[in-house]
Amino acid sequence: MFETTFRNLDDTLRKDAGCSSELDYIEQTSWVLFLKYLDDFEADREASAQLNGERYKRILSNEYAWTTWAVPKTADGKLDYNTALTGEDLKEFVDGKLFPYLKSFKVSAENADTLEYKIGEIFHELKNKLQSGYSLREVINKVDELRFRSNEEKHEMSSLYEDKIKNMGNAGRNGGEYYTPRPLIKTIVKVVNPKIGNKVYDGAVGSAGFLCEAYEYMRTSKQLTAKEFEQLQRKTFYGKEKKSLAYIIGVMNMILHGIEAPNIIHTNTLGENNADIQEKDRVDVVLANPPFGGKERAEVRQNFAISTGETAYLFLQHFIKILKNNGRGGIVIKSTFLTANDNASIALRKQLLSETSLDAVLILPKGVFTKTPATTVVLFFTKGLSTSTTWFYKLKAKESFGINNPISEVHLKDFVDNYPNKINTDNSWTVDISKLNIDTLSLPIRHPDANPYEDISPSSDIRNSLVELSKETQKLMEKIGATE
Repeated sequence: MFETTFRNLDDTLRKDAGCSSELDYIEQTSWVLFLKYLDDFEADREASAQLNGERYKRILSNEYAWTTWAVPKTADGKLDYNTALTGEDLKEFVDGKLFPYLKSFKVSAENADTLEYKIGEIFHELKNKLQSGYSLREVINKVDELRFRSNEEKHEMSSLYEDKIKNMGNAGRNGGEYYTPRPLIKTIVKVVNPKIGNKVYDGAVGSAGFLCEAYEYMRTSKQLTAKEFEQLQRKTFYGKEKKSLAYIIGVMNMILHGIEAPNIIHTNTLGENNADIQEKDRVDVVLANPPFGGKERAEVRQNFAISTGETAYLFLQHFIKILKNNGRGGIVIKSTFLTANDNASIALRKQLLSETSLDAVLILPKGVFTKTPATTVVLFFTKGLSTSTTWFYKLKAKESFGINNPISEVHLKDFVDNYPNKINTDNSWTVDISKLNIDTLSLPIRHPDANPYEDISPSSDIRNSLVELSKETQKLMEKIGATE
């Protein structure tokens, strides 16, 4: 039923003049979903309080409760069309009263850790894009069919919501920056292996895929006590996100995965001075796919010891700084970071190799991220020790990755299996850091025994010709050697 409802929601949004893409569909679905979730959440809290003989004070006043403005019901539980707003009246109420009311919670909330603050933060910069009040009525009626009461319902909706995020990532525009393939995230989480009691952080949270998957991994890692579950809910996962759309998607995604009041702050992580990070701010685990290729302003660059316009490089400095000693990181970054000879790349490699133990580098082929031609790697490191050796694993697949052939956990299983013992194979090798060029510390991304033309497209006639030429040259050199 939920799948049909989500599909019908997109159909309604597609017909409205104010929504033009998958990004708009998920944004508008998200704020309505959030208010429906909030109503179910408060109903559960109210029922629980009554059972204990207590009184529960709802966050939203009655006028702005879902059951008042969105879906007033008759005695038999059906929509009361006599009192329900629709058309222009509904749009005027949402734009002129509801949104300003919800925004006000950002100022009135006691602190940033509360659900009240999250409400204000979500609606602070968000706006209703639906131009037709009749379309808005259709959306509200469809969302009201959804239920957030049981874990099974939340799980089904979280899967459907993830699909919407994936579709948004495949839709073009800026959607790709919000989506990291979930099989890759699950693999990174498995390898970094966050434990109950760890503080897990993503400073470029996007759709919160890393935090959601870390939550699922830790929640199912053992039989949790009530205290451990409470810790997992409230004092484990932390994130920061700069963009308004990503912020609400991230919050909603975490809620659907079972985290009731996500600790995500709507802020520009890079706007904070890296030198100001103190011990109380540090975390045990960093999991992230920071945006790359962006250009930060000069005043932002001044917050970092290594000044660069490359966004991902600034994030990597931040992640190294915010980790506790013995803290672990799993970070996606462009593969050019390993070999580039510009001053910032060299300085950052030196920092990474001297302040952390770079335990492993997973080299990913093109197509894993369907909306970028760049090749990427995943850095796995532990803070507090310098690097002596690093294990490299180059992922290979029989077919090219892309939208129609996405990466799966099966593709990554060999990497996960070999990671604990760092076994060297045809596609993995160990690098002695002391043997690198001391001036550049350029890290090799090619297997020492690899064919020099292996990275050329397998379907290319040029590659085949070069391979044949290489073989003929080798034979010729052997003949020459034999005659000397």
